[in-house]
Amino acid sequence: MIKARVTVTLKNGVLDPQGKAIEGALGTLGFDGVEQVRQGKVFDLELAGTNASEAEQQITAMCEKLLANTVIENYAVEIL
Repeated sequence: MIKARVTVTLKNGVLDPQGKAIEGALGTLGFDGVEQVRQGKVFDLELAGTNASEAEQQITAMCEKLLANTVIENYAVEIL
């Protein structure tokens, strides 16, 4: 079994209203000094098989087709 983690983040220059809301909430809660928050998402996957190279190719295809909006998001695949 192959375990992997995909981290999806907004590209630089793309507005992040959820990150901005979190930033404001942290300030309201007394966490001073937070200058910027960027929000993202993480997917933990388990795939049948033992070939890490094939798993990485398959996960990349998943990212391109579903997990990430590649117009506005970047993604990173990590085989664990």
